[in-house]
Amino acid sequence: MNRLLSTCVYLIVSGLYFEAAAQQPASPAQLSPQRALLDQYCVICHNQAIVNSAPIDNEGLQTTQLRNLGLTLDTENVSNLAANPEIWEKVVKKLRVGVMPPPNYPRPNKDSYEEFRTWLESGLDQVAEARVDPGRTQAFHRLNQTEYRNAVRDLLDLDINVAELIPPDPPDQYGFDNNAEVLALSPVLVERYVSAAHKIAELAVGATPRGASIKTYDVPLNLIQDDRLNDELPFGSRGGTAIEHMFPVDGEYRITVNLQTNYVDFVRGYDLSHEMELSIDGEQLETFSFGGDAPGTPAPYSYAGNIRGSDDWEEFMMAFADKGFEVLVSVNAGPRIIGATFPREMWEPEGVQQPRLFGYHLAVTELPDVNPSIGSIQIEGPLSATGPGDTPSRRRIFSCNPTSSDEEPACAREILSDLAKLAYRRPINEQDIAGLMDFYNQGYRESNFETGIQFALERLLVSPDFLFRIEQDPVNAQPGTMYAISDIELASRLSFFLWSSLPDAELLDAVERGSLKQPAQLEEQVHRMMADARADAFVENFVGQWLYLRNLDGIYPDPARFPEFDENLRKAFQRETELFIDDQIRSDNSLLELLSADYTFVNERLAQHYNIPGIYGSRYRKVNLEDDQRGGLLGHGSLMMVTSYPNRTSPVLRGKFVLENLLGGPPPEPPPNVPALEETNEDGRVLTMREAMAMHRENPACRVCHAAMDPIGFSLENYDAIGKWRQQFAGQEIDASGLLPDGSTFDGPDGLKNLLLNRPDDFVGTVTEKLLTFALGRNLEYYDMPSVRSIVRTAAEDNYSWSSIILGVIKSTPFQMRRTEL
Repeated sequence: MNRLLSTCVYLIVSGLYFEAAAQQPASPAQLSPQRALLDQYCVICHNQAIVNSAPIDNEGLQTTQLRNLGLTLDTENVSNLAANPEIWEKVVKKLRVGVMPPPNYPRPNKDSYEEFRTWLESGLDQVAEARVDPGRTQAFHRLNQTEYRNAVRDLLDLDINVAELIPPDPPDQYGFDNNAEVLALSPVLVERYVSAAHKIAELAVGATPRGASIKTYDVPLNLIQDDRLNDELPFGSRGGTAIEHMFPVDGEYRITVNLQTNYVDFVRGYDLSHEMELSIDGEQLETFSFGGDAPGTPAPYSYAGNIRGSDDWEEFMMAFADKGFEVLVSVNAGPRIIGATFPREMWEPEGVQQPRLFGYHLAVTELPDVNPSIGSIQIEGPLSATGPGDTPSRRRIFSCNPTSSDEEPACAREILSDLAKLAYRRPINEQDIAGLMDFYNQGYRESNFETGIQFALERLLVSPDFLFRIEQDPVNAQPGTMYAISDIELASRLSFFLWSSLPDAELLDAVERGSLKQPAQLEEQVHRMMADARADAFVENFVGQWLYLRNLDGIYPDPARFPEFDENLRKAFQRETELFIDDQIRSDNSLLELLSADYTFVNERLAQHYNIPGIYGSRYRKVNLEDDQRGGLLGHGSLMMVTSYPNRTSPVLRGKFVLENLLGGPPPEPPPNVPALEETNEDGRVLTMREAMAMHRENPACRVCHAAMDPIGFSLENYDAIGKWRQQFAGQEIDASGLLPDGSTFDGPDGLKNLLLNRPDDFVGTVTEKLLTFALGRNLEYYDMPSVRSIVRTAAEDNYSWSSIILGVIKSTPFQMRRTEL
């Protein structure tokens, strides 16, 4: 009934349009080819009558979507694109993926389709050239959590886990958390920044803590500890963990290592004797022997906690679990690597091999005859303090050491001047220093020179000049004025784009020389910055959000359906993609190789998952691929996992991901109350994904969006929800073929890859849009799209290399200029 009413409403409104159009007939000879194409294929849906019609109950999703889109192509003058470029950029985006006209509607032939799109883009670029609009970034752009951490690290040489101090920032609608519009500053957040500044300043100068603190580092239960797990652990080791802990001062600390237990705290692997090694910064601290000495009669295997063993066995096992391995040790202040692991013991398993435990059984079964594992490392202290120590942060801060009280004020000014210049990202003045010296004097009066520096540092870390990237309009500039940003603002844009952190001294020196905007100097600085280790943040932050890698930690595949999944595989997924893209960028390859590359990075765990033979050990290495199952981003388990549900794949999520992040044609948001996908038919037979989606698409309004999403998602159905290759599902061969509304056909991941590679400007243009969004910290608008196309055209001459795209973004009008508020 609702569908019938929706269709009636749609036909009535469309009829109103045709009635109005009939009253003002136009001679075909007077119509331009573009106007004729729009009238023939587009205005039947995108017309003033539908857009301006009043909403009614149960009108149907299709009419609502058309009204919200707001395209009145019957009244827009296609011969004068400058009159409303925003509308025509919307049309270009719809044409990019070929989703319009929708299925079952007449379409122009492919040549006419592409000619119209090319004509539109060329015309819009000419409009933009004559009417430059760089857009407007926010005047105050708060540092997000990641930028704050990196800024503290580069300012003070102090790498801390700021997630314990300030909350994470929500991403914007495009998935980036550095958008100034969503980086608000609430009173609660101000309090968190003040508290964080106090803790960071104390830690940086080596102030003695008020008391001992306890920090526990848990090892996930589902981390398989059967090999060397960390480069910080010795060769020949098995399992365990290595963690970096910041010791605040020189002093005595208690380190406790707890073994993995089942849910009632019975230690696993205790039936046999074992050794566990504890180390600090790679130097062995202690070796503990344990196991094989429990008295009495144990509980039956797999029943500990449910069936009692003898009293002396129960008492011994519970006491051992509570105690753990404990050592008191004097540790020098600073970041230290604490490692706990086992010597590797090799033997061939005998008997019937049991399947890997998962879910409930992994938590309950005590496994007394297996290799033990590390459950956690706990560090308590300082139990006593002997001094602030010689830490990297103290060496960075105390650039001078006064020998008398007369020298202390001058030394304080020197220290605070150096820190303020880096922290504020600009030349400093006497007012800046005077404010910091006021806090220094207060701390000095309360205690001593170092306390004064600590107080001043707290003040610096809560200064708006540190917490915000500030961009100011020229004095007396008129509203809507376009102007070039200053060298100081350009340096900040560069560093936060490529490093997610502060400009360094070399970049600020270029600002002071006035040479940063010189083309040769700018390119030199960009190449230097991309070669720096701090550019790892570009992969971690831009790529991590563009490709949803940050979501990996929050996905927990259903253990009943995917018992082989473990934490080792989760880490391997993320590391593979990070290493792959880092290699692509540092080798300055073509962006097209993101799709076409015939290699990847794997360790033994990931190689087993991908059925790649001959790979052993936990070290990641570059391997060439011999088939089309892997290779390029579309073969990465990370992407397949973040675009699936915990219990099944999702052609919709995967198709939507490709449209949004690789083709730049995002579908509209789904309507509310979408019913769950049916997984079985009326007879109880498990449906293939294609059958289930066919039932879902019976609604005509849903069919328009799914017509582009589903075929793309189906082409990736050979990968299950954790990225493992499969040929069958529900007892049937997987049909991975796809047909897009524009008639493009493809089959499987390789076919989809070729489809994308045959549209290089669309793929590279989409990546460029994402890069420019990330670089500017704002949403892209219609007036930014000509800049995107210009970057892509220039990069095409260099085979779409990473350097040409990144330099193109940096040299672009939106990055180099700004508009005053209208």
